[in-house]
Amino acid sequence: MQRIYVHPFPVRLWHWINAVGFVAMMLTGTQIRYVGLIDLMSFRTAVTVHNWIGFVLIGNYFIWLLFYLFTDKIRVYHPELSPTKHFKASFRQLQYYGYGIFKGSPNPHQVSAYDKFNPMQSMMYQVVMFLLVPLLAVTGVLLWDVQGFYGAVDFFGGVRVVDTVHVLIYIFFVFFIFFHVYMGSLGHTPTAHYKAMFVTGYEEIEEEPGQGEATKR
Repeated sequence: MQRIYVHPFPVRLWHWINAVGFVAMMLTGTQIRYVGLIDLMSFRTAVTVHNWIGFVLIGNYFIWLLFYLFTDKIRVYHPELSPTKHFKASFRQLQYYGYGIFKGSPNPHQVSAYDKFNPMQSMMYQVVMFLLVPLLAVTGVLLWDVQGFYGAVDFFGGVRVVDTVHVLIYIFFVFFIFFHVYMGSLGHTPTAHYKAMFVTGYEEIEEEPGQGEATKR
């Protein structure tokens, strides 16, 4: 088993805060949006907690962004510029998730320090981190103080449009987080990826037959 340092501590710290924060935001957001569905706290407290955690997550996002912009780890998010190569690699990954994984086939994507996302993950995380998260934050700030940001709210089509966009992205993230948790269990053991992201930073990569012997020579 080969160990590769893939998740530096700043990334793991960001992930810890993000994980807890997003769960809290989903719970309080559900109580605010769908009054009576859940009652974890008073409505006023739910709004206050939702707002404060939202600002914490916005700050956390900028920590993540600055880390990647000012280190060579930004290479992790470099897109594949060849549509043909990206489509073929994504199709192989889809085949693996669809039935290869159930037959014990090897993962077609080999993780490395600068290539930790498979083609499907790469496309998804670029959309999530550079489009949906900023859009969620912007609409959230506008809804936090509608009167103060009246001009911006009006520019984007009014409160109803801003609120609809915010809620639709929230619904997406509810499903995304459940899917994310499932995907995190698909390592060589159900907890391997969680251990790497939350504790050690090291991903354990299963060596192909003969690879270990060749490395020793």
